[in-house]
Amino acid sequence: MNIILDLLLLLIIIIYSYLESLVKVFIPQRRKSVAGEIVLITGAGHGIGRHTAYEFAKRKSRLVLWDINKVKKEVGDVTIVVNNAGAIYPADLLSTKDEEITKTFEVNILGHFWITKALLPAMMQRNHGHIVTVASICGHGVIPYIIPYCSSKFAAVGFHRALTSEFEALGKTGIKTSCLCPVFVNTGFTKNPSTRLFPVLETNEVARSLIDGILTNKKMIFVPSYLSIFLTLERFLPERALAAINHVQDIQFEAVVGHKTKMK
Repeated sequence: MNIILDLLLLLIIIIYSYLESLVKVFIPQRRKSVAGEIVLITGAGHGIGRHTAYEFAKRKSRLVLWDINKVKKEVGDVTIVVNNAGAIYPADLLSTKDEEITKTFEVNILGHFWITKALLPAMMQRNHGHIVTVASICGHGVIPYIIPYCSSKFAAVGFHRALTSEFEALGKTGIKTSCLCPVFVNTGFTKNPSTRLFPVLETNEVARSLIDGILTNKKMIFVPSYLSIFLTLERFLPERALAAINHVQDIQFEAVVGHKTKMK
């Protein structure tokens, strides 16, 4: 009997959640203030990190760029951390150097663990903070010639989701989490990127979307936002249809393939 009640409650929660999501489409969400919050951003010297720092600065946040030990001594406990630093080496697997694979995982996911573990105790004690994971659409779908990057971004998305679940289990509802998943961004790390279905984004527009997601405590931030619909459809399509979509997308960027640089 209890299982029947639990299933009925689950159904009610699912229906309520869909209705709530529908309402949020038409009603602007309340934005929290980040004035005075101490924000640490990794990889803030360029690209998304740099523009994200500008956006926080506009909102009177205190920015930390970057040493963890000095942070705690000089400015106090960090309340918002943006794990943004990233590395990518476009090449087929056999052309990818072992040290490049190691570096990709050290920067794109292991760094998230070490930084979060260093800053989390103070957030846990106060039940206040926001941990931002910068991932990618490649954390949900794969692209040839960047296998280590895709793998590390899948790990980053998993890190975000598992961390979010753990906070809920611990009752730390005051610590928020967000995960940024954009398509190709014009950061200069990938040369001459192009695709027929999605735009190549500029770093300032991605940073604005990220800030908006943080201020509204959005857990998964897709840029452009309609990516979420595309990913949902992907789960129901057969492999032949997915292959056709990938062909139509015609994703292009410079990569080392067979020890030669070519356009993919």
